[in-house]
Amino acid sequence: MVLTAHPDSCLLLYPHVAWEPIGAKVQALSSFNEQARWWQRLLVGFAEELELDAQGRILVSPALRKFAGLKKDVMLVGQGSHLEIWDIAAWDERLTRGLMQVGTDPPPGTENFSL
Repeated sequence: MVLTAHPDSCLLLYPHVAWEPIGAKVQALSSFNEQARWWQRLLVGFAEELELDAQGRILVSPALRKFAGLKKDVMLVGQGSHLEIWDIAAWDERLTRGLMQVGTDPPPGTENFSL
């Protein structure tokens, strides 16, 4: 598994097979572009290879805990190919703010989508 930082101040946990094409794309960005360099520093620079322990847990490094502001309680948010890991207080604030900004209407292109 690969654990890394995300610009939204959460962590991303990928299985190796899902991370490899993403890591390769980020590393292929031009280092002459300032925004690309920051994405490389966050996504590749913070990336750590992890293995589950006997109880199926991972150990989050101090650097990544500090980056994401992880304290005691966390929220795992499934995203299909990966998980986002949020400090619970940061997640609650982001969720509230997000729902206020974009509401509950589906995004463009999903007019015929149903749950």
